[in-house]
Amino acid sequence: MKLNFIFIAGLLLILNSCNKESQVPVPSPGPNSFLKETHPLPSSSKPSMEGIYLVTSNTSMFGDTMVVKWNRTGILFTCKNGKHFIMDAGYLDSVIFIQGYWRDGYSDATGICNMYISASEGGGDLLAGKPAPSIIIRGAYGTENEAPNQSLKLQYLRPFSKKIKDSNFYILGHRAGGRNSDRLPVSENSIAMVKFTERLGTTGIEVDPRISSDGVAFIYHDPDINTRLTQKGLLSGDVSAYTWLQLSSFVTLIHGERIPSLEEVLTFAIDSTDLRFVYMDMKSAEAVPVVVPLQQSAIQHAKEKGRDIIILMGIPDTDVLNAFMNYPDYKNIPSLCELTVDDVRMVNSQVWAPRWTLGTQKDLVQQMHNEKRLAVCWTIDSPNWIRNYLNQGIFDGMLTNFPYVVAYHHYIQE
Repeated sequence: MKLNFIFIAGLLLILNSCNKESQVPVPSPGPNSFLKETHPLPSSSKPSMEGIYLVTSNTSMFGDTMVVKWNRTGILFTCKNGKHFIMDAGYLDSVIFIQGYWRDGYSDATGICNMYISASEGGGDLLAGKPAPSIIIRGAYGTENEAPNQSLKLQYLRPFSKKIKDSNFYILGHRAGGRNSDRLPVSENSIAMVKFTERLGTTGIEVDPRISSDGVAFIYHDPDINTRLTQKGLLSGDVSAYTWLQLSSFVTLIHGERIPSLEEVLTFAIDSTDLRFVYMDMKSAEAVPVVVPLQQSAIQHAKEKGRDIIILMGIPDTDVLNAFMNYPDYKNIPSLCELTVDDVRMVNSQVWAPRWTLGTQKDLVQQMHNEKRLAVCWTIDSPNWIRNYLNQGIFDGMLTNFPYVVAYHHYIQE
């Protein structure tokens, strides 16, 4: 038995090594990072640093404005054209140092970026917890792992508008925060993605629950085990035909993570992130009676933790709708319905989620608002459509594969 296990483990290693789907490498300064010599930025410094900045150099590369927004673990600098910076910060004396990398979400372009705010150009005031009358962020960026050699200068223009500060708009990351096809450093529908996606600007996620042959709910998008989502292994075919032990033991996602159970994902989102919205896009009607108790347990856990997070059963089709209506007291189960507004009312869904290609549908969205319901649209990826829907629609959230683009067009609104 022991020899058989060793043989299987060895075979898995060989198969996995033959099928590493490429990703855009994350540039890193490595052991030469100057941030390791700095102190963590005090929380009081962060709000005054957020806002809209003018780009006063390399405007053809990054556009003429950037949005700067803190998240749980770092800072996002984002542009209207899909280019964005995933940055960390620290300070020494009265100087704020910022380091990370930039990435073009619509291509493979990337590189290291080093920046700083001097004491006289806002650093001193920010570290003292005071609004700075003027903030200038200076630095340089490079290509891939080359040393930064192209100058970049940002000048503070204004804070976020009152409209934005008062809004509760949800930026929802698709497939737990991002797709494999966008060559991110972590796999879609993984715990690693739930952890990473906040750095891209998301405030909520959509996940894809399925059910194993022995009744365990897990998240995985496609109906079959395939090389788009997984490394080559011993299992193939219908993913729901296997037990949870088989799936968790012998299926490896493309960047090395294992398939997570739905319970693990919900617990992680509550305990280890600042996400405020989880949209469970049900992939089978059979999973409904398994998922509802997990949802109810997660909602209770969030309440005990004092977490402001919405966790919704998604209803994408009539099969799931019928299974949902067969569940006892279904009208009191928090849900999101992608079907008609009449279906929303019939099951008392808290959220209506129409496909974006149906238009902004302001009259129907307003009806939902009048009934104290929310409306979010899915799935918008084009910068122009994202901007148009934010400017012309009245949705409460947007599902996207490019949350940093949504973040730019949302936060820059006046």
